Amino acid sequence: MRYISSFPFQTKIIHDWIPLSDGTKLWYKAWLPITSQPVPAILEYLPYRAGDWTAPRDHERHPFYAGHGYASIRVDIRGHGNSEGVPGDEYDAQELADGVEVIHWIAEQPWCTGKVGMFGISWGGFNSLQLAALQPPPLKAIVTTCSTDDRYDNDVHYFGGSLLGVDMHAWAATMLAFESRPPDIAVWGDAWLDQWIYRLNRMEPFIDTWLSHQTRDSYWQHGSVCEDYSALNAAVLAVGGWCDPYRDTVLRLCHHLSALDKPVRGIIGPWAHQYPDRDLRPGPHIDFLKETLRWWDYWLKNEDNGALDTPLLHTWITDSLPPAPAYDCLPGRWVATAQWPSDSISTSLWELSTAHLSPLSSRSSEGIRIRTPQHCGSCAGRYFPFGNDADLPIDQRYDDGLSTLFDFPLDTDLEILGNCRLHLNVCSETTRGQIYVRLCDVAPDGSSTLITRGNLNFSSREGRDKAIPMPPHQWVNVEVPLTGIGYRIPAGHVLRVALSTAYWPWIWPQPECGDLLIDPYTSAVEMSLRNVPAAAELPAPEFDSPVQAEPLAVSYPESTGAGSQRPERLISHDIAAQETFIQVDPAYGGTRIYPDGLHFEEDSVERYWIRWDDPLSARTQSQWSIRLSRPDHGWLARLTADTEIRCDAENFYTLSRVHCWAGDEEVFHKTWERTIPRQVS
Repeated sequence: MRYISSFPFQTKIIHDWIPLSDGTKLWYKAWLPITSQPVPAILEYLPYRAGDWTAPRDHERHPFYAGHGYASIRVDIRGHGNSEGVPGDEYDAQELADGVEVIHWIAEQPWCTGKVGMFGISWGGFNSLQLAALQPPPLKAIVTTCSTDDRYDNDVHYFGGSLLGVDMHAWAATMLAFESRPPDIAVWGDAWLDQWIYRLNRMEPFIDTWLSHQTRDSYWQHGSVCEDYSALNAAVLAVGGWCDPYRDTVLRLCHHLSALDKPVRGIIGPWAHQYPDRDLRPGPHIDFLKETLRWWDYWLKNEDNGALDTPLLHTWITDSLPPAPAYDCLPGRWVATAQWPSDSISTSLWELSTAHLSPLSSRSSEGIRIRTPQHCGSCAGRYFPFGNDADLPIDQRYDDGLSTLFDFPLDTDLEILGNCRLHLNVCSETTRGQIYVRLCDVAPDGSSTLITRGNLNFSSREGRDKAIPMPPHQWVNVEVPLTGIGYRIPAGHVLRVALSTAYWPWIWPQPECGDLLIDPYTSAVEMSLRNVPAAAELPAPEFDSPVQAEPLAVSYPESTGAGSQRPERLISHDIAAQETFIQVDPAYGGTRIYPDGLHFEEDSVERYWIRWDDPLSARTQSQWSIRLSRPDHGWLARLTADTEIRCDAENFYTLSRVHCWAGDEEVFHKTWERTIPRQVS
């Protein structure tokens, strides 16, 4: 990483309020170039508290844009950070309406030319797309990173129509902790406590809303730009990483927007859920700020810099590598694709009947019988890898041993790019069920590296908006889409297709766990293979090494709190009880001291339990503890936010608790308990 402090423009930082039409004021921090001429503006719009939580990341990029002649603006969403109002659900109508007002307000300022761009990662990438679909005239271009166009089937809530046990709960708990944090006394003065209590008394846990919508209904359609790609009039630069769960969005945006002749470019690198220039594993990283600056200069300054004279899509192809929970750098190479789907990608069907079947599999004249122990999936890794030590899937041999395996020995190299899928002819004993699919790269030493995966809740086999029971004891053809990937498996290795009816804690178990039959003679994996003669290869992109603005002078003292000695990921099997326990420390940041005197401490832990033979034993727990203080103001605010989910055959049961203290005085305490009927999960 190279840091720079000298830019074409000198800059200044201002903090102020944006007035909305209903009288609410949103707090913003702006980096402005010092010039007498108006400049274009770039907006990042988040709930994650510009005053503390995202401040280190913000200072990597906003000063860079301002130094190159842009007003770079970071706004706290209503009810979060230092903004007024009450926090709402993610991407709700109020958030988007406010966002449109913010864009117009920025465009109308005397220091702005009237042209606005928008960028963000995750939440900020989501609402960049969503606001672009609302077509505010000043919004000319966006850069959306690690985001999704489909809020139901490609977010933290559901996957293949099944409830995500791992992040439906964990992220809802994270957002409860965010909702519960106070405004800063340095901004609000003595009014901070009244504003905090006002928010706290009006907030609701996200988890209860999310669990109440178990099919792709109008709730999830709202904010899903895949409902109408034609609404996206702003130019879109879509960016993702193969270690991030949202990477399919880049492929879909390149496909649909280019088919509509809308300006779009895509980049998918080896990265986790992070900006591609951040020094967080895995690399290699790129000079992402330079790539985005070219995008802004083209669309907001009308510079003829060739931003559209590049191939539609740049992707990283990862070389075969041994399994590990973290990699400093993934081996591989960049490739360029002129269109998507690409003419260089071919599909071929590999019938399961031609594979080597795992020796312990149950084979009969009826087909191959599958019933998976409920703790299969413990080696899955984190849903959102952030670049930590224990994020990625470990050796898959343990989960492979609990699954039904179809092995295809390779006598030539195999290069996968795009989305594979599994075509299955299945017969279920019960009306409900699901199938989880993993593709693995098995080396000659037997180690098994997870390449990609997919899932199908059988009740959603005819569409994620439907819940159609499986006809018991009847053969049904289904398709299981797998998440896109770029990966090369060498000759001499084995491509493994691993099937399981359970995958905890990623997928919440179905209440019934009957046997599943598969007919291997009418089932096949559809491979998406790249085969380009050397003479036909497009020139590979040449990305520079990362450059960022000088970092914010944040100190990170060694933590001595409850989580200081906690492992990032602990997997424990109680042999006597036949129960698996998984504990995860998301390691978001811990203790930090900001240069303005703010002391910030956070600790969080996620826990998951399941008994091997009982799908109704699944339960999850998340605990958060937050402490903010300003010794120079004599100010201290702290909170705890705890949530739990358990189930029986008919219902989910949620429990959410928040405690808040101002100094030593408890100022808020509330418990929410809900019973939510199980519909499809």
